[in-house]
This record gives sequence, structure tokens and C-alpha cells, in this order.
Amino acid sequence: MTDLPAAAPASAEPAPSDAKRRHPMLWVPSLYVAMGTPMITVSVVAAIMYKNLGLSNTDITLYTSSMYLPWVIKPLWSPVVEMFRTKRFFVLCMEFLMMVTLGCVALSLSLPSYLGPTLAFFWITGFASATQDIAADGIYISSMSETDQAKYAGVQGLAWNIGRLIASGLLVTFTGWLHDGLGLGWAKSWMVVMGLLAALMGISGVWHINVLPTGGKAEDAPSGIGDAARTFADAFASFFKKKHIVMMLLVVFFYRFGEGLIEKIGPLFMLDAREVGGLGLDNEALGNINGTFGTGGFIVGALLGGLFCGRLGLKRSFVLLALALNVPHLTYFYLSHARPESLWLITAVVTIEKFGYGFGSVGHMVYMMQQLAPGPYKTAHYAFATGIMGLSMMFTGMISGPIQEAVGHAHFFTIVLFASIPPVLFAFLAPFSVTSDDSKKAALPAGH
Repeated sequence: MTDLPAAAPASAEPAPSDAKRRHPMLWVPSLYVAMGTPMITVSVVAAIMYKNLGLSNTDITLYTSSMYLPWVIKPLWSPVVEMFRTKRFFVLCMEFLMMVTLGCVALSLSLPSYLGPTLAFFWITGFASATQDIAADGIYISSMSETDQAKYAGVQGLAWNIGRLIASGLLVTFTGWLHDGLGLGWAKSWMVVMGLLAALMGISGVWHINVLPTGGKAEDAPSGIGDAARTFADAFASFFKKKHIVMMLLVVFFYRFGEGLIEKIGPLFMLDAREVGGLGLDNEALGNINGTFGTGGFIVGALLGGLFCGRLGLKRSFVLLALALNVPHLTYFYLSHARPESLWLITAVVTIEKFGYGFGSVGHMVYMMQQLAPGPYKTAHYAFATGIMGLSMMFTGMISGPIQEAVGHAHFFTIVLFASIPPVLFAFLAPFSVTSDDSKKAALPAGH
């Protein structure tokens, strides 16, 4: 969804005194690993778990895609994080809360009627993770100088992707080993993994008690609920007064439309039996291909995409970045029609697609930073834009399962190709209203 964290508009404020006693390498990597892991668990890994437990693709995509909602609407409660206590307080509370909720997911899997409780605890995990995102990004911005923010942006993005690799790569592979190697049932295999994820969040919380800066309190933090409501209303109204706002929002909504269809169905397609048009892979292969090699391809693509965008500038590179994101969707069209059996070939093809996703997604994030964020409410406007992006991923994920089960995998990925045309057209028509130096100085996304 919000895929990687993108560096929010840089703050020129000096780092608070507590940050001077804590080197960023002590807390930036661990903070962003702890951000990426639960988000990918809720948005990606939960779908694989439910597939192993026998749910249909339609049910899986409807249930798990709706879990994007916390990231769509998180701007609604972000002022609260600024108003009460410190950002560090919210990070710690959310990490320990996720330790509890993921532990409850593990325990719920032993129940005959596991679905309702696990969905409920995943939902709570999602809201906690979205709140953690707000507070963690706030600490990153307010605890470091503008120079240090740029210096550690690469570490920030890499750490987030390590969280992705842990959740969708290593731990998915581990469930396959537990099931196929040790003979555990799927429920018990996933109980172990959810327990490990809960432990990881608990360890993160304990570590951050000792090393995480407070993040201070924003100078423009609301002084009360009424002030927060007025500020939010003003920010919301001014957002929709921007020049060409309707077209810009269409660009943001459709940019990853094809990718949104692939995100949920791609792993399920790889797990589905060959008799029903899938690739018939097991969890070990899926974790290695989609989680480990796929994440590696994404990281390399994002880094090169950032360099490409930085060299050409966003306006000159935007259509090319959109093409880089959408043309590789041909890979799944090929896989669904040829259905190769070679794991190395499947790995290479999926890695190419993820490389294109990483390379092209840079355009999406930078467009939101440079064209929708600038103004007196830069952070809020960027959050609104990422909410629209999340809404697109939520919508496409929810419809992907019913479409796939209605037409089959081969026809579904043909539909994906047609759905990948509007993103390129909107990129070609995208307005560039902001041309000031401020937009040119916007930070590139940190890898995602």
C-alpha cells in the first residue's frame, strides 16, 4: 500500500537534545523495520495465511484488502499524535499493542471458528501500525536536522524493506518448512510465525524504550480538540482548492491501478494448483521468490528509479516511470499463459516485475511530494494524497478476487494489462502546477 515510507517534507529545525545522545543508527533501522513488518503482515502475509487455511480468493481479497482502511484514513487522527504526550510514547504503545494483537492472532488460530477473531486482531494491528507510522515519521522529521534526514533516507527505506523481507520472505518460507519439513498443520505453522512476529514487536518496543528520541512536540501542534478540528478543516479545504486538483487526484488514484490488482492475486496465483491455472508453488518457494528475490528487485529498482528521477527531473521522467511500473505486468500475463515449471525462470520473471514496481513507484511518491504536498499544510496534504493512493490499492485489492474467480487466472492477467493503460495515459496528462524551488527540493522516497 503505502508501500515504503517516503521521507516527509524536511524540517529545518535542529535536532532536540535527546537526539544528540542517541546516534540515528541506533534507532532509525530498528524503527523502520518495526514499521514495515506489521504493515506487510496485515496487507500481504495475512492473505497467504488465509489461503493456506482454505479460504477462497474472493474472501481473501475482500477481507485483507479492507485492512488498508487504517492507512487510508490515518490523517483523521494524526493531529491527536501531535496533541498528547510524545511521539515516542505513541510508538512504544503501538509496538506493545501489536505484540499483544499478533499474539492473539496466534492463539485464535487454535479455535474452530478462527476467522472472526483473527480478522478482528488483524484490524486492530492495522490501526496500531498506521498510528505507529504517524508517530515514527514524526520522530524522524523532528529529531534530526534536514541534512541528517537526507543522509539517513537510504537507511530508512532499506530498513522498511528489511521488514517486508522478514514478513513476506523469511517467515512465509519458514511456514513452508514447518508444514512440509516438520509435518505441522497449517494452523500450527502459522501460530508459530504469528508468535514470532509478536515477539519481534515486543523486542522492538523494549529496544526503543532505551534508544528512541521523544520527537518533541510540533510547534504548530493543536492545543485542543477544537483547535485540531479547525486546523484539519482548513487543511482539508485548502487541499481541494489547489489548481488542477481533480486531475492530480486521478493521477494519484490510477497510477498503481494495475499493480493493485496484481498485489493480492499474484501470491495466490503462485500458490493455486496447476489444475486451476496456478503455478502450484509451496510456501517455501513463494517466500523465496516473492518475498526475498522480489523484495531485492524492488529495492534495486527503487534506488535506480530515484537516481533516474533525480537526474531527469520529475516532469521529464514521469511518463517513463509510469511505463516502467506498468509494462512489466506482461510478466504475469506470460506466467499465467505459459505456466513454466522452472523455479529459476519464475523467480527471474517475478523479480523483473518487482524491479519495475520499485523503479516506477518513485514517480508516484515524488509526484505527491512535489505537486500535491507544497503549501502551508505540507505534511497534511501529503497524508491526504497517500490516503488516495491507499484507497486505490484497497479498491483494486477488493475487486481482484471476485474478478479472478469469475474469469480464471489467464484472463485475469489479461484484464490487468488493460487496467495498466489508464495509469500511463494519466501520467501523460498529469498537470505540473508547482514549479517552485521548494518542490524541487522535496525528498525522494526512501526506497519504496
